[in-house]
Amino acid sequence: MPTVLEKKYDTFAEFYPSYLSQHSNRTCRQLHFVGSTLALASVAALVFTGNTYWLLAALLCGYGFAWVGHFAFEKNRPATFRQPLYSFLGDWVMYWQMLNGKVSFY
Repeated sequence: MPTVLEKKYDTFAEFYPSYLSQHSNRTCRQLHFVGSTLALASVAALVFTGNTYWLLAALLCGYGFAWVGHFAFEKNRPATFRQPLYSFLGDWVMYWQMLNGKVSFY
């Protein structure tokens, strides 16, 4: 039987619960939130300045913080490597749920 990280999901609804299970460590979740916030700020800077280096900053912040959370704290492999689109969507759904209290910062 494939592990959560090896399984290929057909729908986001099927994927998201396993995505959340890969974020049980609060520091990992917090790093995701910080990285996503910095990525949003970088995209805003891109829009206001037109400087394309902000796109690189957005990618480095978004993925860098998340991957540190996974490798250093969660001790698992990010879902990005297996299902990049669902993982990207999962990041933003989890971000929104952290903002509105459905997923805990702690």
